[in-house]
Amino acid sequence: MQPRAQGAVGLSVKQTSRGSALQRLRQSGSFRCLFPRPKTTTLEAVLINTAGGITGGDDMRINAAVGANAALTLTSQTAERAYRAQPGEVGRLQTKLNVAAGGHVNWLPQETILFQGCALSRRLDVDLAPDATALLVEPLVFGRLAMGETVTQGRFHDRIVLRRNGAELYRDAMRFGGDMQAQLDRPHVAAGARALVSVIYVAPDADGQLAPLRAMLPAQAGASVIGEDLLLLRILAADAHELRRSLIPILNRLTQGTLPRCWMI
Repeated sequence: MQPRAQGAVGLSVKQTSRGSALQRLRQSGSFRCLFPRPKTTTLEAVLINTAGGITGGDDMRINAAVGANAALTLTSQTAERAYRAQPGEVGRLQTKLNVAAGGHVNWLPQETILFQGCALSRRLDVDLAPDATALLVEPLVFGRLAMGETVTQGRFHDRIVLRRNGAELYRDAMRFGGDMQAQLDRPHVAAGARALVSVIYVAPDADGQLAPLRAMLPAQAGASVIGEDLLLLRILAADAHELRRSLIPILNRLTQGTLPRCWMI
């Protein structure tokens, strides 16, 4: 039997006269959270998985609450890795974000890399107050192309649910099983791409961001405003390096030049 890793981070953020500040923090198991010295009034939190990755049977949970008029940026120290799992076992990564009135959250984890034989179930639930805003990013890489890795066997299930004032605003799901590489090669799936990202931006200026963002996109990408104040962007890329080359300028624009430093290392 493989060792099992469990980890949880729970935190809340409040607004103060000096900007957003940590109100509560609870962490356990293989999940830790560090707080770099603030450069803006937004609180930045960096997640660290001390287990080094996720395999079958692991259970990792994140729960963050952003108070009224506060702002939080959540990122990860490095890419998350989904390693080979024993038959019948699935690793789980669940994130819940709640943002109160006038609050803002940036959910900016670095890539999740899927390795041969992985089994990962990932879920992101976001609840926004009527006037809260959010930037959500979920980069995904199928093996490291530079290392000659392929993912011909594995399982991956991803779900994103976004709600505003309790009403469902956006839902997306992705499921891969078996030969992921063969599925990615299908013209109407990924046309051979080995990396992809979904970017969700919820803010009053979503319409105004559409044209500038479209001008920044590579050929295998698209952006649309699909609801009130809701912009969706997707990029396909040959590998993680090409994905970052397209994604980082977009994130710099949407974060107004405050993308966490760990993205640049």
